[in-house]
Amino acid sequence: MGNFVANEGLSIFVILVWLGINAFLFVHFYMAFLVERWYYTRVLLGQALPWARAPAACLNFNCMLILLPVCRNLLSFLRGTIQCCSRTAARQLDRNLTFHKLVAYMIAFHTAVHIIAHLFNFEFFMDAQLNRNTSLLTFVLSEIGNGDNASFLNPIRTNETNPTIVMFTTVAGLTGVAITLALILIITSSMEVIRRSYFEVFWYTHHLFVIFFIGLVFHGYARIVRGQTVASLDTNKPQNCSDKFEDWGKNGSDCAVPEFAGNPPGTWKWVLGPMILYVCERIVRIYRSHQKVVITKVVMHPSKTLELQMKRKGFSMEVGQYVFIQCPSVSRLEWHPFTLTSAPEEDYFSAHIRIVGDWTQALYEACGGDKNEPQEAWKLPKVAIDGPFGTASEDVFRYEVVMLVGAGIGVTPFASILKSVWYKRIQNNQDVFTKKIYFYWLCPETQAFEWFADLLQSLEGQMTEKDMVDFLSYNIYLTRWKEHEAAHFRVHHEAENDPITGLKQKTFYGKPNWDNEFTNIVSHHPRSKVGVFLCGPPQLAKSLEKQCLSHSAADVKFIFNKENF
Repeated sequence: MGNFVANEGLSIFVILVWLGINAFLFVHFYMAFLVERWYYTRVLLGQALPWARAPAACLNFNCMLILLPVCRNLLSFLRGTIQCCSRTAARQLDRNLTFHKLVAYMIAFHTAVHIIAHLFNFEFFMDAQLNRNTSLLTFVLSEIGNGDNASFLNPIRTNETNPTIVMFTTVAGLTGVAITLALILIITSSMEVIRRSYFEVFWYTHHLFVIFFIGLVFHGYARIVRGQTVASLDTNKPQNCSDKFEDWGKNGSDCAVPEFAGNPPGTWKWVLGPMILYVCERIVRIYRSHQKVVITKVVMHPSKTLELQMKRKGFSMEVGQYVFIQCPSVSRLEWHPFTLTSAPEEDYFSAHIRIVGDWTQALYEACGGDKNEPQEAWKLPKVAIDGPFGTASEDVFRYEVVMLVGAGIGVTPFASILKSVWYKRIQNNQDVFTKKIYFYWLCPETQAFEWFADLLQSLEGQMTEKDMVDFLSYNIYLTRWKEHEAAHFRVHHEAENDPITGLKQKTFYGKPNWDNEFTNIVSHHPRSKVGVFLCGPPQLAKSLEKQCLSHSAADVKFIFNKENF
């Protein structure tokens, strides 16, 4: 239980506070439209009025939040600021995209409720105009303002129209349609299958957020939803005058014709601050993108993985961080995130890029990957870099015992960590707080080992030479191979080096038994706090998080961290 609180307590608290604010806003604004000022509006619209206005308030709140988790420079600044005070609080910032998605789902939910309620509202407005009977209060209310059109209640001013026409001829209708279409495209293109297979579609449609926010700010400009003015309540109290509507404004009547007005637009008050922050964020990104980046070396690895080694004046990084890369000759609009695989101690920074899509393929070809001869330096494409940005892996050297788990290309952040270990512990003999690292690499096929094997071999040789073999324990798994499928390698089992990786540590086949691995760590490291770092799929994350909870005891705590960008 204690480990669960350590891992998830603050996250759950933040989510509960966020849900609580949503619930409070919904109830508060629902009740706010049940007061006397909105009595005549409810005569026309019934309960659809508060059901439209309550989710609108929640939309304002969530639209205020939606941009903040994607202000990467702001988050990096906050992470560095609070990390010295609270590692747990800093770790919550690594879940920024998870919170961004939750807020997006909440926006979608309240948008759906808001739209459905307003569809009923417009039908009620239309019905009030069609039922032209002076003995009906709804018709009398609809006729108010026909002369000067200043204090009307019903925005549909004639019975010779329909709600569809009104929708496309009013500011509220047009902006509402634009907001809804933009939101639908943004959410549907964010699905995992589209984001993984058609990243460009996801990237371009996500920029419809500009239309979304412009429409949001102007949506309430026309003040279509109107209530009785405060001054009018003095001359026409609904509880006394609603039954005397036929005598409103006549001589001898104590009930004047009610006057109505809409609330001034308020959405801009909610979103202006985050929009300014995001504009500043983009200005910083534009400034960074214009800083000169030099590609010093291009390495084409056999597994169709492109390694770019680069330099930029003033560039400073920490282990496990990532950058966004743009290649203008491929696309001037697309920026793609890649983990840095170099160590902070090196005089360059590097990224390993797996060729899996149109953009990476075009970059591969621009760097000469499809040619037999090396690409001349002056022919290499220009690239722009935004970053670096922090991740959970920055905290790796804050734990005495560390588990690093990488799946496939997810091993890239740990390349930086292992290189930094080499520089700190082996080359410079620096003393670091971390005393033991357990490294697990899960790969589907043998080709995935090729680009990383040299680093592991170098580490293995140096640690043997310096008598530090106990510092790093590494286990490599071919997950799509079973023991019987690897039978032809058994003839090499007694060989000094593994036939696949060339390492002294033999390759395992199949998937790790995580229960055994965690039990082994618990037995070897009593009274320790173990940092578990994963870069891999959600299914593996759930499995490891479950193991962290089940194996934590009074004297051993597992703290789970997942790369998330």
